[in-house]
Amino acid sequence: MGEFEELILLIVAIMNGKAYGIGIIEELENRTDRSAAIGAVQTVLKRMEDKGWVKSQFGEATKERGGKRKRYYSITAKGKKIMAENREKRNSLWEAIPKPGLTYGSV
Repeated sequence: MGEFEELILLIVAIMNGKAYGIGIIEELENRTDRSAAIGAVQTVLKRMEDKGWVKSQFGEATKERGGKRKRYYSITAKGKKIMAENREKRNSLWEAIPKPGLTYGSV
């Protein structure tokens, strides 16, 4: 999983069933000061849905959207598992950084 995929998956999990394209972008910008194009986010969401990490469903049509419905995403059990595995890998890397005054491989 790439960094951008991981960020999007984390945002979907944070939004807890209320994640949709523009909302994900806004949350990403608010939490990371990083912007993303809607097309990039949609591509990642589709890829993650194909992998079974997220699932989607349509919301109600709204006048503000010209009758179009939002597609809402939520994380699946498989997505939670891959997210936990990634966290473990990252944590083990952080823990492997030598402490000040220690050399690599010393206790």
